[in-house]
Amino acid sequence: MQYHALSIAKHGTPVDLIGFQESSLPTSVVSNPLIQVHALPPTPAFLRTDNKVLFLVFGVFKAIYQFVALWVVLRYRTKPARWIIVQNPPSIPTLAVAQCVAFLRNSRLIVDWHNLGYSRLALRLGSNHPFVWIARHYERVFTRYATAHFTVTDAMARVLRSEFVLTSTILPLHDRPASHFLPLSDDDRLAFLHRLPETASFADSIAKKKMRLLVSSTSWTPDEDFSLLLTALVQYSDLAMTSHPYLPEILVVVTGKGPLKEHFLAQIATLKSQDKLELITFKTPWLSTEDYASLLGAADVGVSLHQSTSGVDLPMKVLDMFGAGLPVVGWSDFEAWPELVTEGINGRGFKSAEGLQNALMELLGGDGTELQALREGAIHEGSRRWDDEWDSVAGRLLGLYL
Repeated sequence: MQYHALSIAKHGTPVDLIGFQESSLPTSVVSNPLIQVHALPPTPAFLRTDNKVLFLVFGVFKAIYQFVALWVVLRYRTKPARWIIVQNPPSIPTLAVAQCVAFLRNSRLIVDWHNLGYSRLALRLGSNHPFVWIARHYERVFTRYATAHFTVTDAMARVLRSEFVLTSTILPLHDRPASHFLPLSDDDRLAFLHRLPETASFADSIAKKKMRLLVSSTSWTPDEDFSLLLTALVQYSDLAMTSHPYLPEILVVVTGKGPLKEHFLAQIATLKSQDKLELITFKTPWLSTEDYASLLGAADVGVSLHQSTSGVDLPMKVLDMFGAGLPVVGWSDFEAWPELVTEGINGRGFKSAEGLQNALMELLGGDGTELQALREGAIHEGSRRWDDEWDSVAGRLLGLYL
């Protein structure tokens, strides 16, 4: 939603940005006089749980709390707006609040579909759970009367037309990299690697290709199976220490926050103690927006572990990687993957830990020809930027771009 806010403000229109502020916002957002940020109060810690039974009980109270918090801000602390754009998911209670306020204030509602909300709930509860059935119908009811819909893929637009039977305007609005994701020159790359604490002691080795820099961004949730990467790297390390001594060391930098982070850090520590990751070094920092963009520009390869719960969404992180000219190796066993990555042109797909291991060996252990070709493909794919995509789709709908 930050990108939407910046694009609207770029056309000289004031915008209220509402949401949970779990980390610092980019300077471009907070310094923009046309963007008014309204941070929602965080959900109380006691309403968060990993227990399946308590999740259902606490989930009701959590939804009520968030409903009230969002209602107060959207209904009373912001001025009536011609348009309300709401991201989905999260679906509950966001869609209901946005639809009600849009009706009361005579605003036009746009649903920005990043995934199907009920499919994420099904990952936790199982697809046959009655709460998932309720969530699916809730999602259909509270999006049916929206003025328009944006979808991140063409496949998602087809699902909304066929399964949700939505009749209002549906416009694919493909995620594209923002302007701050750029390839780095060799000098800028080396300077950044020396500056970032997590890479400083390895900077010269990375520059000389004695060590390769692998980057992944994750929310540490069940829809991103980090064990695939661990298994692939254990296999990589074993081969590098035995039959494939030419394979370089790998510095793995994994950014992000989430509920499963500590679990996987413990797994990494265990594998390290068993000497199963001898040529692999892990770093797990939380970076600023600017440093994250530079990290992607400095890396040799990016890995996406996103496993689509609906089959029709796409990980934004891959577009960011393309914007920085970074070749991508990603989980590809879902319908919408070909909309994002062209196999062998700007990235490689895998459907198992072995497939990921093979891709890393071929790209990082080869002569660099294939990796360079993929980098050129990534740069080309990332050349169409968010502003270009947004103006031609959302800008036209909102009457801000002719």
